[in-house]
Amino acid sequence: MDFTFPAIGIIHSCFKEKFGIPRQPGLAPLATAQLELLPPYNDRDAIDGLDSCSHLWVQFVFHANKREEWKPKVKPPRLGGNKTLGVFATRSPTRPAPIGLSVVKLESIEISNGKILLHLSGVDLLDGTPVLDIKPYVPYVDLVPEATNSLFNAAPRLLPVEFNEQSADFCNDYQNKNNLDLNNLIRQILQQDPRPQYQSEAGRIYGMKLLALNVQWIYPVDTPTSIIVVAIHAITA
Repeated sequence: MDFTFPAIGIIHSCFKEKFGIPRQPGLAPLATAQLELLPPYNDRDAIDGLDSCSHLWVQFVFHANKREEWKPKVKPPRLGGNKTLGVFATRSPTRPAPIGLSVVKLESIEISNGKILLHLSGVDLLDGTPVLDIKPYVPYVDLVPEATNSLFNAAPRLLPVEFNEQSADFCNDYQNKNNLDLNNLIRQILQQDPRPQYQSEAGRIYGMKLLALNVQWIYPVDTPTSIIVVAIHAITA
């Protein structure tokens, strides 16, 4: 059976490319996005009561997944990229139906000039992501305190993140101009260690596009115990 679904919205996110996006929602609370509802779904009646919710479930499409064919076995990054698991035991974007599901915090709702924007935080969503549906998070059924997953039960190890002088100064200046704690946003993202775990080349410069910035960092030793942000630059057209 095949089904066709409309996109009810689109994500405008601080994450401009896949590399560096947290592997789960909520790991970087300062990571923000706006969910813009598209016509005809940008109807005030459709969001009546939504402001009573602190969190939302967002169903979306992995639109930047370049692999068209799914595989029954995948290699989760959390397991080092070497161990294989069944695709349905993972949250791999390469799936029979490339649909993702994230729980995010609803910060506010903006209605202006015919547009409806849901301001979100704690996102793991790429800029331009099509949204299929949103649903309210309902704590008494969605929160399962006794739930377990023996393969992914523990939170990932967090690496200390340091900033060189140029990067620290850039963050301070950016916060003063934009009222955004860029230092802690970068720290929340990088401490999850976005690098593929099979790569261990000390001194290699990694980079990601965040907001309208290019953020670069290194791992000073082969077995990383910390991350050093070595450069932050504004991306010019």
